[in-house]
Amino acid sequence: MARRPRSSRAWHFVLSGVRREADGRAGARGWGYDSDGQQHSDSDSEPEFSSLSPSIPSAIPVTGESYCNCENQSEAPYCSSLHALHRVRDCRCGEEDEYFDWVWDDLNKSTATLLTCDNRKVNFHMEYSCGTAAIRGNKELADGQHFWEIKMTSPVYGTDMMVGIGTSDVNLDKYRHTFCSLLGKDEDSWGLSYTGLLHHKGDKTNFSSRFGQGSIIGVHLDTWHGTLTFFKNRKCIGVAATKLQNKKFYPMVCSTAAKSSMKVIRSCASCTSLQYLCCFRLRQLLPDYVDTLEVLPLPPGLKQVLHNKLGWVLSMNYSTSKPSSSSSSGSDSDSSCSSDAEACQRKRCRRT
Repeated sequence: MARRPRSSRAWHFVLSGVRREADGRAGARGWGYDSDGQQHSDSDSEPEFSSLSPSIPSAIPVTGESYCNCENQSEAPYCSSLHALHRVRDCRCGEEDEYFDWVWDDLNKSTATLLTCDNRKVNFHMEYSCGTAAIRGNKELADGQHFWEIKMTSPVYGTDMMVGIGTSDVNLDKYRHTFCSLLGKDEDSWGLSYTGLLHHKGDKTNFSSRFGQGSIIGVHLDTWHGTLTFFKNRKCIGVAATKLQNKKFYPMVCSTAAKSSMKVIRSCASCTSLQYLCCFRLRQLLPDYVDTLEVLPLPPGLKQVLHNKLGWVLSMNYSTSKPSSSSSSGSDSDSSCSSDAEACQRKRCRRT
């Protein structure tokens, strides 16, 4: 069989890209060709079966899990042309911060990534996906308290899209030709999948409900107490790991989905001081307010100082939330979120 000219294959790919996006609305599985003429899956996931549990990856994007109720977050914006997807205006809900402790590292990322928005937004697999792409932050998370939030700015689907942490030993480009859950595949990383599964050392456990486009995933790394805590839409999910003292981590994300993207909307850091511990405890005592500073009878100058230094602590929500029926196994994590963090705080304080 004669090999088609290179220009013919390129034109075929452009046309097939348009058809794949149209088929995506109906959940059809699209196929294309790479530069070597090999066939690959654009949806990067296995065919969907209705009898499978909700944690099974799907070519159908997750909906209904957005932080806000913006119209463009209510359903996946599959478009009828290659460029229409980029014309959908990004939702800016929850993006109040102007200063960022770290952004994505342009020197430590997979080849199938592109950075925009001052290196805060990472775009994966700009045309089609043939594997797993990952990236890490440009700053090592040293001793102290670290909190960041990642917003899902595209349809969330496929084999996996993950948020987590990892050491410098994680090879971000190792699985560029393999669809997998990269974060948590080894002992050097932890990853929360959009399916609600927590991955570490190749093992996975039910941890939370799914998250999708518009969801905000928060991560709190407490290197003093050695805990890793996840949040979803600014409500605590649970403590994912303990005994992480004396280890050096980087924030990381990965994706196998074509034309997917994530954005850093908050990255904060502070030392573990008495001031931090007091603010943390105040937040636990007053969990029902959007911002604890609003109800504290403090001088305006002190409120401004605390807002600038520890505003992220005073706005975190450690209260328990009732999980959905599809993630009943994650209820243990939800109910233990506040108690585990508080117990860990008390235990450490007694030692000092």
